[in-house]
Amino acid sequence: MGSSSSSYAPKTIYLDVDGKVQKVIFSRHCSPCDIRELLCSSSNIPRNTAIMLVDPEGALVSIDPTMPANSPRNLYKVMPLCSGQLGEKEDMFHNVLSQVADQFSRAFRINELKTEVTNRLAMLEKRVELEGLKVVEIENCKKDLKKLRDEMTTRTGGRVSCTCKYNFSDDETIEALKKPTFDVWHWEHNEMLSCLEYMYHDLGLVKEFNMNPITLKRWLLGIQENYRSNPFHNFRHCFCVSQMMYGMIHLCNLQEKLTLTDMGILMTAAVCHDLDHPGYNNTYQINARTELAVRYNDISPLENHHCAVAFQIISLPECNIFANVELEVFKQIRQAIITLILATDMARHGEILDSFKQKVDNFDFTNEEHVRCLKMVLIKCCDISNEVRPTEVAEPWVDCLLEEYFLQSDREKAEGLPVAPFMDRDKVTKPTAQIGFIKFVLIPMFETVMKLFPQELKQIDDAMTEVPRNSSSSVLLCPRMSPVTRLQRGDVSRCGLTPIPHLPRRPSHLLGPDFYSSPHT
Repeated sequence: MGSSSSSYAPKTIYLDVDGKVQKVIFSRHCSPCDIRELLCSSSNIPRNTAIMLVDPEGALVSIDPTMPANSPRNLYKVMPLCSGQLGEKEDMFHNVLSQVADQFSRAFRINELKTEVTNRLAMLEKRVELEGLKVVEIENCKKDLKKLRDEMTTRTGGRVSCTCKYNFSDDETIEALKKPTFDVWHWEHNEMLSCLEYMYHDLGLVKEFNMNPITLKRWLLGIQENYRSNPFHNFRHCFCVSQMMYGMIHLCNLQEKLTLTDMGILMTAAVCHDLDHPGYNNTYQINARTELAVRYNDISPLENHHCAVAFQIISLPECNIFANVELEVFKQIRQAIITLILATDMARHGEILDSFKQKVDNFDFTNEEHVRCLKMVLIKCCDISNEVRPTEVAEPWVDCLLEEYFLQSDREKAEGLPVAPFMDRDKVTKPTAQIGFIKFVLIPMFETVMKLFPQELKQIDDAMTEVPRNSSSSVLLCPRMSPVTRLQRGDVSRCGLTPIPHLPRRPSHLLGPDFYSSPHT
């Protein structure tokens, strides 16, 4: 990934074949053996004949992908070598190699297998594309049915006696996906991919940007494949941040305040915000003078890299979810996504938060600069939102982050680089790692956002402190005080556990999770 299209450009040479110009085109990645066979075929010379290539002045030209190109006025000529020009060992080697190749091809029916595999892949791709188009139709039908059911409930005073067996129980999972109480640890990669796909359909982004549903699936697969297996900065963290962004959109009623384009920018930036994270932060990149630090002049090297990888994936035709967007609109979307991903560099935290604080008391949703600043703050909130989740969801993330910190500090010690105290396994503890971050970063950030959405974000407290009627299947959470309330009061202890309902584990309502584990993708 990341190779420029020019590296795959074919090479063209021109031959003199019996007084006629013969044009020969081959890939720069062909082997010399492949090129020799192509030259033999073009010059009507038997296959596997030893040949040499000469220019008009009789000079020998190397037969390999790096050979100099010529023009129709400066023709090369292919000449067979007489048997006396080859040593006996070379002659024998070519003959044996030719026989082995022919026998291998006959024995394993290579050409037939290639044709069969190509045909089967084409059939599978067509089938997947047709099934992908059904996803949109089925989701629209489900929404129409739900709307009809709600209308019937309203007209009959809430009493519906319907004999149909359509299952609406999956609404529980759909609603859970919109809340910060969602347990991100219960999901496998293909299930998380299906959840992300559902979010794009549910928010209307697939329709707004005229996305091909199969392209959306391929894009999400490309995203997942480009997150590394770090303890913290991995695909599950990507999903965690994206799910929180989806939840914030619903909790804060952003559909009524922002455009669909803005929501597409928020979701896509969240999905891409840590692509190909190497597990070592910007401080290490700069101190170690890594390739990324040199490339980006020590200016947010990781965040610039995440942006670059994101748009390398989108540049692939099979993964371009914005392929049907007008060029000028795409330029605006691209610039906005870059702005949001660069905003996740914690070195810019104070600058961004101060800018938002100056606007929040007189915030204007019709002001582009105000909205741009809000989007930057929203992605920052989602990126550091682990501590506003239930205890059993938030706690494992602390262990993951410390493990990644310790791996970095161990490497810094081995390389003689400066080590941050909060990353040193010999100095840091879980309480000290959390308290400073929560007190000086998390609380000021969420308090400022709650000024803009006081009633909406109060729902987080209500959702967190909900008491179940049946606690037989439950997880644990601090009583009477949600994570947001604990942050406001500066209480970072985690004690006094009370059960709340366990969230559904599998996305049984989502369509196509098997797509993400199928070999044909």
